[in-house]
Amino acid sequence: MKTYIEKTLGEIGDASALLYKTVKAVFRGRIDWKNTIDQMLFIGVNSVSLAVLCGFFTGMVLALQTGETFRSVFNEPIYVGLAVGYSMILELGPVLTSIVVAGRAGAAMTAEIGTMKVTEQIDALYTLGTEPVEYICVPRFIAFVVTLPFLVIFANCAGIFGGLIVSLYKFGIPFSKYWEEITQMGLPDLFHGLLKTLVFAMIIAWVSSYNGLVTEGGAEGVGKATTRAVVTAMVLILTTDFFMSSLLISMGIG
Repeated sequence: MKTYIEKTLGEIGDASALLYKTVKAVFRGRIDWKNTIDQMLFIGVNSVSLAVLCGFFTGMVLALQTGETFRSVFNEPIYVGLAVGYSMILELGPVLTSIVVAGRAGAAMTAEIGTMKVTEQIDALYTLGTEPVEYICVPRFIAFVVTLPFLVIFANCAGIFGGLIVSLYKFGIPFSKYWEEITQMGLPDLFHGLLKTLVFAMIIAWVSSYNGLVTEGGAEGVGKATTRAVVTAMVLILTTDFFMSSLLISMGIG
């Protein structure tokens, strides 16, 4: 038991040190912009369709469940637009999009770095005088922070549109009524969701980079590191979401 606790604390310390080095390198301007842009294309552009699809059907099922629930209680499908808008922008858009991107881009990122580790490419970087954190972690960290908020915005818009389709054709709610409820949300609500998204982006980049850099044991080790990274990122996203929501609500944001 003591050994397990010591190992866990050691991993937390190493992961924290990696995060510190990455953030420090970002603020010192040690950024490989070509590599960063390549990562933005991989993480952002290639994930747009996935984020939109996820958001679209999430909005549709939100509208369906909300409309049916209120119709059974009040005999009228009311507040569908309000429920879809607030649910997507405050919670489901940021959380579900982050989890989906963690499963796609985060897993690929861990596998790529892990393969570099087990094939001794990272050791070769040290030999060539290149700092692996600046070459590997910083571009991916920036790419996640920049692209994930845009993916969440696309998912939110798709979710609101999906809710509109269900509202129009399933419940006969006029577009003007649906849009009126959507526009009741303000900038604090949008800021609430995007601020959480920035934190989720840092979590995915941090966890994926760390698990890739500590990979051992060849191909099997890469698979285990990838699984561990995705699961850890998802758990941290859900945990952080609760505490950030509580903090932002107490501050009157969202």
